[in-house]
Amino acid sequence: MDSYRHALERSARFRHDYANRVNLVKAADMPLEHSPDGLIRHIVNEDLNTKECCIDAYLQYLPGGKASGKHRHLSEEIFYVVEGRGYDLHWDVRFDCDDHFTWAWDTEPKRFAWAAGDFVYIPPYCIHQHVNADPVSDARIIVITNRIVAKMGFEWFEQLEHAEGF
Repeated sequence: MDSYRHALERSARFRHDYANRVNLVKAADMPLEHSPDGLIRHIVNEDLNTKECCIDAYLQYLPGGKASGKHRHLSEEIFYVVEGRGYDLHWDVRFDCDDHFTWAWDTEPKRFAWAAGDFVYIPPYCIHQHVNADPVSDARIIVITNRIVAKMGFEWFEQLEHAEGF
């Protein structure tokens, strides 16, 4: 077995690859995606070949009166409201860890109103959905999640409902 030698080789390859990754992502290089969660513009993620290895970030567009999809993931999420006003629906999770994980979510969501300049925290595995309360104007939020939890073996990410029109 040559596990130690292989680890050294992987590290050398990573450092070589890392040296060639980008420090700056220009707006023109941030891809737009029509996703099950709605329209998003990727700022940083693994596929963009940046030096950032720990977080994913995207700009989410919420059309007037519309909502994102509803999803949950084990990583925490934060978002900053760039423009608009709306609210978040959070279905908190309760879990137990005996012989195996047991998960249960609240049947009624908590509602958190937000507006431009606000910062919102979403706990791990909380089912959540972003809603634009303005029937006419768009809202934009910058969403950031931690990808380290997935790398630790908890790649638990589920889309429970799609955004309208996607």
